[in-house]
Amino acid sequence: MRRRIVLTTLLTALVAIGLFGTPLAVAVARYFVTSERAELERAADSYALDVSGDILRHRTPDRTPTTEDPTSVAVYSPAGALLAGTGPATLAAAGEAAHGDGVVSADTDDDLVVIIPIDDDGTVVALVRAATPRTEVYRHTGLTWLGMAGLAVVALLSAYLVARRQARRLARPLEQLSATARDLGDGDFSIRASRAGIPEIDSVGESLDSTAVRLDDLLARERAFSADASHQLRTPLAGLRLQLEAALENPSADLRQVVESGVATTGRLDRTVTDLLALARDTPPLRDATAVADELTAIAHEWHPALAGHGRELVLTVEPVVAGARLSGPVLRQIMTVLLDNALRHGAGTVSITARDAGEVLAVDVADEGTVTGTDVFDRRSPGARGTGIGLALARRLAEAEGGRLRLTKPHPAVFTLLLPLDD
Repeated sequence: MRRRIVLTTLLTALVAIGLFGTPLAVAVARYFVTSERAELERAADSYALDVSGDILRHRTPDRTPTTEDPTSVAVYSPAGALLAGTGPATLAAAGEAAHGDGVVSADTDDDLVVIIPIDDDGTVVALVRAATPRTEVYRHTGLTWLGMAGLAVVALLSAYLVARRQARRLARPLEQLSATARDLGDGDFSIRASRAGIPEIDSVGESLDSTAVRLDDLLARERAFSADASHQLRTPLAGLRLQLEAALENPSADLRQVVESGVATTGRLDRTVTDLLALARDTPPLRDATAVADELTAIAHEWHPALAGHGRELVLTVEPVVAGARLSGPVLRQIMTVLLDNALRHGAGTVSITARDAGEVLAVDVADEGTVTGTDVFDRRSPGARGTGIGLALARRLAEAEGGRLRLTKPHPAVFTLLLPLDD
């Protein structure tokens, strides 16, 4: 790319120099010819004034013309015979000059020649010839052309240096953009394009950066969904497995009841996947509005056997003022699943669920007799997490997506409080 920029710039400069220099070179050549003719006319006029007195008195001029070499000046008779000065013995153009009107150009192959007549009352009595070799004109023209060629070389060299600098300035950020795009294609979404100070190139870099951010966010969402789904599906899958294993161990078990329990558990699995997909795609949560008392009672019924299997009780208290309030069932189910699973695995003693009025929002307290250590329990995969480090972070995200809040109210005994807006 750099070579193309340099070659293109040099070609453009060369074309510009040719288009400008060629007419200028022709004009310079014509200028020197015209200038030399003017010098010859002045020399001839000067010598004519010097010898006109002698010519009018019919005397041979004895004045030697004073001219700069290699210009030669001579005076001739109307018939073309040399009278004085330096020149050929006979003047070939004498007849034309004698009958002409004013200055006559009589150039030869070797010289530029100017002839001026000297007249007496309209009669030509003598002819003054001034001449200079063409090589003198060629010399002046050649030296000027040489200077112009030198300037052209300087211009091309300057264009080359500027082109190299511009090529480096333009190519370097494009090469960096190319490297950034390759790194982005290799999966490095943290890469950012550097700014070159060129608006057009910087615009491409900004677009590439925004693409990297979007891809990074998309990949993070997909990874988070995989982890969240695994975490949330673990408990109902374990419950389903226990139900099936218990049915196998008990030949007298009611198969219909086992199947109905399994269907209910798979329904929970389906609702969990649906809720997590909505969160992963950053779409509004499903507004499956249910009464607080009904939803919490169903949740407590689902979790009572698991806690009882560990010798622990589950106590549900719903204040009458919020019992009939309606809220998003899927959000409440997922958050309560996280909190109750956390209490089952890491807590101790009786687990209490209390739904109360907290002004314009619903407050649900989940408490047990255990202790929560650390201040980063809501950080995803925090170093202090005793489990996977996903559940509480997911629960807080769910609450915030619904416009609510989840916080640790007391570390000992552990109390988590969920605040959710109520449906109108």
